[in-house]
Amino acid sequence: MIRRFYAEELRAVAHLRCDALVQAFASVPRERFLGPGPWQILTSADRGGVIYRTTPDADPRHLYHDVLVAIDAGRLLNNGQPSAIAGWFDALDLREGETVVHIGCGTGYYTAILAEVVGPQGRVVGAEIEPDLARRARDNLGHLTQVEISEGDGCLFNPGAADAIFINAGATHARSIWIDSLRPNGRLLLPISASENSSGVGRGGMLLITKHEDGFAVRFISEVGIFPCLGARDPELNQQLLSKSDRDWGSVRSLRRKPHEQVESCWLHTPECCLSRLPPTNSAV
Repeated sequence: MIRRFYAEELRAVAHLRCDALVQAFASVPRERFLGPGPWQILTSADRGGVIYRTTPDADPRHLYHDVLVAIDAGRLLNNGQPSAIAGWFDALDLREGETVVHIGCGTGYYTAILAEVVGPQGRVVGAEIEPDLARRARDNLGHLTQVEISEGDGCLFNPGAADAIFINAGATHARSIWIDSLRPNGRLLLPISASENSSGVGRGGMLLITKHEDGFAVRFISEVGIFPCLGARDPELNQQLLSKSDRDWGSVRSLRRKPHEQVESCWLHTPECCLSRLPPTNSAV
């Protein structure tokens, strides 16, 4: 009952359209992925510091709210905000039987949500760079035959052909290996972000990149604050993003892959994958 209430609250807060996604949040036990309670709940985070409160006991009901729960409070490592991640997953328009890749899967809670949505005929591939988290994810998800977890750098990991890819760490640019893995009509959910330092939380925008016959369409989904994906950070691009006083995420309309000189329509120019203000029909040339 408590998980159903939690799932319906996420439907309302995140404006979820996908019934299967709501059902997944009502079905997957969050406590399985967070270790034994009591748990630490994030109550505030600003320039003055981060504050956690400890739940009064180990009753799982404390986890079924739209809250960040610490995986490792000492490193400020949390199990993500349910409403934010639910909204991003909703934007992926996942279907039963699809193949989904989750880069930065942590202990596997949201990977399990993806597995519920695509069902036993689907496939979910998770990658996690931290050995301890990858081990925990494998243990937590071992009962799901459609899920496989790999330990390693998600920027180098080749997951094979995928219908959807979710990058759960901030990048300054799209990596070719992610774009190359997309099937026709495949979707890449990618947080483009800039960090004041190499290991701190970055701020930016969550972009949905969709592969069409005539190019790659890009749509801004939401603002995002997220830890960095270290292998997908370019110092020069990071500085360019930091220097944009008005990042105007909504003007990004396509991703260009063919080499070209930087022009006015380039929102963030990179030799590998350029974010452009051009529509995808024009950006393909």
